Amino acid sequence: MDSRGLSGGQYRPLSEDQLKTIHVASLAILEATGFTYESGLDETLEMLEKAGMAVDRERPRITFPRELVMEQVGKAPHQVVLFSRDGKNDLDLTEHRVHLGTGGAAIRILDLETGKARPSTLKDLYQLGRLVDQLDNIHFFLRPCIPTDIPATAYDVNVFYACLKATGKHVMAGVNDLEGFHNILDLASMVAGGMEKLKEKPFISVITSFAISPLKLDTQTTLIMQEAVRNRIPVALSCAPMAGSTSPITMAGTLAQIHAEQLAGITICQLTNPGAPLLYGGIPGMANLRTMGYLGGAVECGMMNAAIHQLAHYIKVPNYNSSGLTDSKIPDAQAGWEKAMTTLLAAMGGSNYIHHAAGMLESMIAVAYEQYVIDDEIIGMSCRVLKRIDVDPEHLALEVIASVGPGGNFMTSPHTLEHMRDEYFNGNGVADRKSRQKWEKEGSLDARDRARKKAKEILATHQPEMIPPEIDAQIRKRFEILL
Repeated sequence: MDSRGLSGGQYRPLSEDQLKTIHVASLAILEATGFTYESGLDETLEMLEKAGMAVDRERPRITFPRELVMEQVGKAPHQVVLFSRDGKNDLDLTEHRVHLGTGGAAIRILDLETGKARPSTLKDLYQLGRLVDQLDNIHFFLRPCIPTDIPATAYDVNVFYACLKATGKHVMAGVNDLEGFHNILDLASMVAGGMEKLKEKPFISVITSFAISPLKLDTQTTLIMQEAVRNRIPVALSCAPMAGSTSPITMAGTLAQIHAEQLAGITICQLTNPGAPLLYGGIPGMANLRTMGYLGGAVECGMMNAAIHQLAHYIKVPNYNSSGLTDSKIPDAQAGWEKAMTTLLAAMGGSNYIHHAAGMLESMIAVAYEQYVIDDEIIGMSCRVLKRIDVDPEHLALEVIASVGPGGNFMTSPHTLEHMRDEYFNGNGVADRKSRQKWEKEGSLDARDRARKKAKEILATHQPEMIPPEIDAQIRKRFEILL
């Protein structure tokens, strides 16, 4: 079963009246409360003033008249395609079409051999990309971990290089500064065969966390966001407030604040370059009010992320959000139920680009090789739900029932053989469906053991040449590549 781009939208936590209420409340927030900002945004402020926004440099504060906001929002594309290099994993982000993949900025990884947590490295990033390249239900590769073993000056280009070397799926990551953005733009254009080819079918995109919640523009990331849209590189307008900490404790209040932040980001992007491709990037989370940390696995996160797609769809912009987070430290039962619940809710909500859906542990601090294999199974099952139940003459099977007759057996029917693989989700083999006797004979492995074994097999056998040697040599001559 091809699990990419199936239609969600079956789960709608907000009614149409509630959607309108939140949207109007968000416009009121922008008009009355507005945004504050850091220094260094002079050209951006001049652009906003020229377009009719009110800028008070004394407070400092930007307020956004609702008519001007919605005029700019109307210029954002209703459809964004994030391309793959192999042409087999293009992501058509429109309406309620669902895609799920990796995400995060983990600083720890569970070692594949020892199972113990250690700092993540550039090699880990490359290895995870190779692993994901072979997991069919993980649709894209968003940089999942931070290489802690390389200098900050070499970070951006090495992160994108490791990802592009590992997989032909669409690659997304953040960048640290404008110089880093231009470096990855040059890198990707070398891989693409020229800048125009890259812009025609961009197989990279950039996370731009432009908003420091609540309602504050981050200078560096806002400038990166604007430079990306000038170059027609798709951006995800990430803002991730925590209910009870950086947004109101109530879900409706958090959604209203996020929607206001997103409307402001979209406005800035479309004023910078009308029609520029972007993703509405609300990622609502929750604060653990006992520890003031992040709660990743709460069911309410799944509910709010489904609502985020509704808000994005309300203004006709594709969205980026989150599922598959867990507060568990290892791939265990808690990780399983928290991931399955939030991933199913986000998928059934119709979200277009759902990151964090694979690999994450420990409230986004850690990842594990084997968790990607397990999450590939969870994502596949969630996508099977989206496929629904076919009801047509072939699937009703009335002629088959008549031919087998009362008291018969369908086991040897040609109809059974024809549909036994496409009617039901078969998974990647990590789930155990053997008899107890056979399971015990094969070592009584649990799900984590089986997933670890499969991850090792993939890494031992799948070594793709995603960057041709001659291009690789040019890249290494141009940049300090550390992999």
